[in-house]
Amino acid sequence: MKKFFKIFIWIFIAVIFIGTLVFLYNKSKKKKETFTTEKPFITNIENKTVATGSIVPRKEIEIKPQVSGIIEEVYIEPGDIVKNGDLIAKVRIIPNMINLNNAEARLDQAKIDSDDAKLVYERQKKIFDEGVIPAAEFQQYEIALNRSKSELNAAENNLQLIKEGVTKKSGQTTNTLIRSTIEGMVLDVPVKEGNSVIESNTFNAGTTIAIIADMGEMIFEGMVDETEVGKIHEGMNLSLSIGAIDKQKFDSKLEYISPKGVEDNGAIKFEIKAKVKLKEDFFIRSGYSATADIVLERLDSVLSIKESLIDFRNDSAFVEVELEPQTFEERYIEIGLSDGINIQILKGVSIDDNIKQKIKEIENPR
Repeated sequence: MKKFFKIFIWIFIAVIFIGTLVFLYNKSKKKKETFTTEKPFITNIENKTVATGSIVPRKEIEIKPQVSGIIEEVYIEPGDIVKNGDLIAKVRIIPNMINLNNAEARLDQAKIDSDDAKLVYERQKKIFDEGVIPAAEFQQYEIALNRSKSELNAAENNLQLIKEGVTKKSGQTTNTLIRSTIEGMVLDVPVKEGNSVIESNTFNAGTTIAIIADMGEMIFEGMVDETEVGKIHEGMNLSLSIGAIDKQKFDSKLEYISPKGVEDNGAIKFEIKAKVKLKEDFFIRSGYSATADIVLERLDSVLSIKESLIDFRNDSAFVEVELEPQTFEERYIEIGLSDGINIQILKGVSIDDNIKQKIKEIENPR
């Protein structure tokens, strides 16, 4: 019994040893490689560049007051449609104390001069009626009276303008009533009733009362890298993708390419503008971000393969073509236009060829 147990142990050790050798042999044995293939295909290839930017109205203006003062009333809100001449806001003038004092002093002086000229005129008229002085001399007193009346009227108008922004002659407060100068949509009203505003003049841009734009004519404004700007020209068609409007493309035509580049994050870029063809079912808001695809070159129905199948070496391109199952031959090919995914094949393979794609490892069957 003891002898049998000893033999059994040795047999068990031998089986484990042989099994281990077999396992290590199979594991160290080179695995068989199999290759998947792909066929060339016919497709359209586009070489294009991308410009990022935004959609803005072609005509967008800022309405500014002609006088300084306080906003008394605002008659519009963002989103309102206005016509040329429509009332936007009313400004109450806060007169400058120095100008007001000067205007009042001028009026007082004009009244004194007018009263004096009137007395002199009436006195000389009596003498003229008696035939003491000639008509030519009397005419000078008449001219002086009319001149004093004109100066008095000007002084009164000047004072009224400073205080109220209106004159007797005009009969309306043209300076204090702010009106739209174009037809369009109100995009923004930066001021509220009670805000102080400054008039627009040669020394100051003035306070913006409202921003109005014609939303019926929109343009795309974007930037193109200097490496691509030489490939585009005015009149090219662009395809716009607007971030806020999914699954919609908008056609546009390139109208402007800036002659001067600007630096942006270390790269030189050029501004472009393109007219957007609007669609009736979609309202495009000012400032929408957009991406423009600019087709630089396009080929239709050409023989192509995936660019990932090509081995590029020393400015040459090679692929491996299957001659027999799992037997491949390296072949030089001539390539053409590429879109970064697919590439045109000019020479080297046909549409019936199978091209090695990638390696798939499987274990050798036992």
